Amino acid sequence: MSRRLKNLKKKKVYRKNGHQNRAVQMMVLFVCVCLAFVLGFFARGNSAFLDRLGMGLQPSQETNPGQTVSGSTYNSLSARVAEVQGILSDDSMDSFDLDDATNNVLRAVSTSTHDNYVRYYDSQRYQDYIKDISGHYAGVGILFGDRDGQAYAVDVFPESEAASKDVESGDILVAIDGDRGNNGWTYDDAVRALARDEGENVALTFRRPNNSDSGNNTSTSSSTTAGQEFTVNLTCSTYSEPNVTTAIDENNVGYIRVSQITANSSSLVRQALTDLRNNGAQCYVLDLRDNPGGYLTQTVDIASLFIRDGAVCSVQSQTGTSERDVSGQTVTDAPIAVLVNNNTAGSAEVLAGALQDSGRATVVGVTTQGKGSIQSMQELSFGGALRYTSGYFYTPRGHQIDGVGIRPDVVIDNDSTDTDNQRQMADGTVQALVNQ
Repeated sequence: MSRRLKNLKKKKVYRKNGHQNRAVQMMVLFVCVCLAFVLGFFARGNSAFLDRLGMGLQPSQETNPGQTVSGSTYNSLSARVAEVQGILSDDSMDSFDLDDATNNVLRAVSTSTHDNYVRYYDSQRYQDYIKDISGHYAGVGILFGDRDGQAYAVDVFPESEAASKDVESGDILVAIDGDRGNNGWTYDDAVRALARDEGENVALTFRRPNNSDSGNNTSTSSSTTAGQEFTVNLTCSTYSEPNVTTAIDENNVGYIRVSQITANSSSLVRQALTDLRNNGAQCYVLDLRDNPGGYLTQTVDIASLFIRDGAVCSVQSQTGTSERDVSGQTVTDAPIAVLVNNNTAGSAEVLAGALQDSGRATVVGVTTQGKGSIQSMQELSFGGALRYTSGYFYTPRGHQIDGVGIRPDVVIDNDSTDTDNQRQMADGTVQALVNQ
């Protein structure tokens, strides 16, 4: 009994000593943590001490050294750029060129958006953009359009040098005089760059889509398919292709083709309607095929020649939705058919959609391009400008145009280069309405 009792006493002593040792260890650990915290706090603000430790070149991670703008770097691009700029300014042994950095950053921002039409223009390109081109300039015999932010040949004038050198409808403009533009050539850029003097030479590089079928114009995606590039050298010359052309057939069907909606298109269409009516026209075919669009105000005025009241379209922007209504200056109530194809774009689609939704016209052809957006140009305080999509068009009944297009009431393709099946169908449609 005495030996057992001694063993029990020893175990109690060991157990007591173990508890005391653990308590001492915990106390030492706590003191070390406190000392480390105090030392860290002291070292963080003591640059001389950090220099002696060889850590003086490390930039501070607590604050944004380039805090020149408000906002969090978690959700603000400007704050992130400011932080990088601050680090480089404070700690980097090198520097950067502000203009070059601005150009590169803003081009990168532009290409990272889902807006195919966004473009950053530096000061020089913007000055070129806003040059006055109201005077007389020669051209290259090509009507350009804009698809997904890329300029392409909508139509090639038959008697032009471009036609003789086999430029075709659907060819995508890649370069002008070797310059591939600002992330490619848009319609506006191309038109301004090609506003030149009579006799001036220009080298145009095009890309021909692999699956191009410019005769039928049935595929809206073919023009963006990568294909072989080729370059043609052209001499700028004056081409007198009329923007509005007319004809009348033996059945008294008046035909009006609008190539592009320009600053005087509504007055030309008004005059065409008057002339055709005086020559016995009882109904009309309005041909908007291969029309890349143009002025929205002129589009509203052309629609007003046929529609008595109501909206031509609605425009959705960041500030809300607004309507564009007809002017009330109707010229004719006669039956109308509208011809469209997959090169009918922009405000030409707005016009076709307005005539269709109002019940004033039967739309004939194939689905239009689906370019139902508005581009705006905003000057920047440090020079240059930003071009971007600022709104979207909708038809009077609220149908989306952008990315969808206008689907015809009568879908028909031109399956032969010798016969215009679409126009024949449009003629027959309006004649039937007259005879009802």
